[in-house]
Amino acid sequence: MSDENYLNHPNFGLLFRMCLVDTNRELFTTLYAQRLFFLVSTGESGLEFEPVGRADARLAIENRIRQLRRLGSSPEHTELLKLYKQTFQ
Repeated sequence: MSDENYLNHPNFGLLFRMCLVDTNRELFTTLYAQRLFFLVSTGESGLEFEPVGRADARLAIENRIRQLRRLGSSPEHTELLKLYKQTFQ
């Protein structure tokens, strides 16, 4: 079973889910280039796409990694750390 999630953006095509940021907010990036990042919120009016810069996306993932480390969620932490290194280093 795959935990990969994808979303179709109206202008930028297929987006890849990087991680959960907050309740009802997730960080996505463009599938192939991984240069454009979006915070996607789900609400009563549907999906809302908020473009964010690379530095903000990196910070969001770093915060999630710290949160997972505190919670002791080892498999998700390991996968997110791997994704972080592939994307930002």
